[in-house]
Parts: sequence; structure tokens; C-alpha cells
Amino acid sequence: MNNIEIMGVLNITENSFYDGGKFNDLKKSIKHASNMISDGADIIDIGAESSKPGSEPVSPSSQIKKIEPVVEAIREISNIPISIDTRSSEVIKKLTKYNINIVNDISSLEDEDLYDVIKENQLYVSLMHMQGTPKNMQDNPKYDNLIDDIYHYLEGKVKRCLDYEIPRKKIIIDPGFGFGKTLDHNYILLNNLTKFSKIGCRILSGISRKSMIGNVINKPASERLYGSLAATIIAIKNGASILRVHDVKETKMLLNFIDLIPSEL
Repeated sequence: MNNIEIMGVLNITENSFYDGGKFNDLKKSIKHASNMISDGADIIDIGAESSKPGSEPVSPSSQIKKIEPVVEAIREISNIPISIDTRSSEVIKKLTKYNINIVNDISSLEDEDLYDVIKENQLYVSLMHMQGTPKNMQDNPKYDNLIDDIYHYLEGKVKRCLDYEIPRKKIIIDPGFGFGKTLDHNYILLNNLTKFSKIGCRILSGISRKSMIGNVINKPASERLYGSLAATIIAIKNGASILRVHDVKETKMLLNFIDLIPSEL
């Protein structure tokens, strides 16, 4: 599907919910990135700070120490767009020399220095909704009106970017599946994803192997591929055009299959 992009996840953390510790070694990280590129990734998303429920913040210096050699090595083999999953302007400032492309910020630019960094370097930005912080976000999340609350939050964040003269075409919105949401919240959100298209920005879906899948099929993260692909189909149908996934090859196969189905069906 020409309008859908696959964002392959490269976690270089010890404690990410699915692949924590698997790619801490530089050689393994580069091998995984190379495999994802070969498998059809359009973007590589690199992060060194786990955001699973209960996780603690990681200092910018620690993030840089892990991310920089990986980004440098990827740039030696590919010009693929690189997304950096961080909340820190310090991290982004350090990495701009490698021609990174996207700031993927789960806090939606709480570090206000990021606005100027993004503008000055003409970067894309992904703004995500999260209730609370990774440490406390799953402590009984509640909303007055789930869809309206998330919509107005993201709409406000987009407006702030526009006020800083960050072009709308460079702004991505992410409703934040699993970030301060119950199981019911996540599926209501998935079912109503199309409503967020009115904001006028591309929608990122980050569903891959999350507990919202596992709690339905009663499987651990290692066995959630098929549930993730099923949820991805719904996300695409409802307007997602960037898919943040752990399983690039299988997602690419899914998109190739969907391409064969007449659009009127």
C-alpha cells in the first residue's frame, strides 16, 4: 500500500516489554536494523528508554551512549529515515549530525526545547497521547470522554507545533495505545481511530504485541503476532498510515496482500 509506511522498532533497552535486552549489543542492533530494512521497513525507530508500564526514566547521557553508535552505523549502510524515540532535546541535538528524520516523543514535547530543535532541523515529529507517565500511567486510568479527551489533547499539541512554525505535513499524531488506557479504552480508541483524521495529520498506530492483544488472546508477547496483524488491519481501515511494528516482514506481507483486494470491498 503506497500510502502506508512501516516503522520498524529497534529497542536498545534492557527492559522493553517484548524485546528488552535482545539488541543491546551493537552488532546485534545493526544486524536487526539491516534485516528490517531488507524486510521492507520504511523507517527505523530507535529508542534506549523503555516506556512499558512501571518503567523509570533514563538519563539523556545514557540514551546517547547507546543510540549514537547505532545511528552512526546505520547511516554507513543506509539512508533510510531514522526516528528517535526519546523525550529529550539533548538526545536529539546530539544526533542531528547523522541526518535523523523524526522525533518520536511519547510525552508530546514536554521538553519545550524540542520545538526549536525540530523547527531548526526541519524534522518530523510524532506527538503521542499518554495519561500520566510510564511509571504510573496504568494506575486506574480514567477519562471524562475517552475520544474527546484524547482528540482535544492531540489537537492542542498540533496547534502548539504550528505556532512554532512546524509545518502540519511534518506532524504525526499517535493516540497512544496502552499508554494510560484500560483494555476497553484501547479497543474503543481503535474502533474510533478514523475520527482523529479531522486533525489533519498522519496517524501512527503502535499496537504491535502489546498487552491489549495479549489480554484478548491470552498469550505472552512472544506469541502475539497474529493478534497484532489482525489489529493492524483495523487500524489501517480506520486511517492509520504509519505502523510502528516489531514484525516488519510479516507486516509487509500483510500490506502486499491488502493491495490485492479491490478498494470497493
